[in-house]
Amino acid sequence: MCSPPSKDWDQFFSENPAPANFKMSEEKLLNFITSNQAMPLCLITSGGTTVPLEVNTVRFVDNFSAGTRGSASAEYFLQNGFAVIFLHREKSLEPFSRHFSPRELLSAMDVVEGGGISVGNTDMAKQLRPVVENAKKYQNNLCQISFTSLSDYLWLLRSASQQLGKTAQNSCLLFLAAAVSDFYIPARQLPEHKIQSSVGPPVVQLQLVPKMLKPLVSLWASNCFVVSFKLETDPEILISKSRRALETYGHNLVIGNILSTRKRKVILVTKERSEEILMDDEEVKSGLEIEEKIVKKIAEIFKKL
Repeated sequence: MCSPPSKDWDQFFSENPAPANFKMSEEKLLNFITSNQAMPLCLITSGGTTVPLEVNTVRFVDNFSAGTRGSASAEYFLQNGFAVIFLHREKSLEPFSRHFSPRELLSAMDVVEGGGISVGNTDMAKQLRPVVENAKKYQNNLCQISFTSLSDYLWLLRSASQQLGKTAQNSCLLFLAAAVSDFYIPARQLPEHKIQSSVGPPVVQLQLVPKMLKPLVSLWASNCFVVSFKLETDPEILISKSRRALETYGHNLVIGNILSTRKRKVILVTKERSEEILMDDEEVKSGLEIEEKIVKKIAEIFKKL
């Protein structure tokens, strides 16, 4: 496995093409940022990234992430007065619609006389109402842009970060919750067509993805408050690795979580201190989400800057 040279993010972008709809996404971002400059802005990244094995992609390497934390956090940032750019994996969970599966909605609906549709299930209608009301309430303060591959994600992340970096001092927050692949195959090494199993197993040489957090913090969005995530399975190393990330990249805060307990406990880590956010049994039973607590705390910290 090859290790990339230092400061090779420019090389990555020169060797891997922008997504097909990149210019349209850039224009959408610019219009949203311009129309919401009176509010604090938050970029949330959410979901996993694919690493294609062919140019005309049939097979790919993926990582697990349904976008649960990112989509929930987007709702709570909106409720805390932020305009939100939600950069998410296509077909992962999205704000508001995350509460109901298509199967649940279809089973709850009835066709009424005249060709209309109604929600015949009274319990479902009660659950839907506040979600729909909030979706309508915040629709002008939410900009959703999707990606699939690692390359698409990094092109869009750079663009959004650079545009936010041009806004007023201390008005932007980056909440980097996407599960980003650590490895990729450069575009020039990809076969054009589907790999044929008849020729035997392919030999795949992965390269390390450049650490984009470094240019993001120092070059693209140097005036923004940047929050990253650290997921581990060993609690003994979580805080030390989180602090090491802060020292390496120079951003503001790491949200550390352990795989087995991430829905009930996280640790907010800065260079100076750490603070646990916990969910007790009663909170879990009541339907409270830990993301509501996380966002509330981060919003408090951000608004004191």
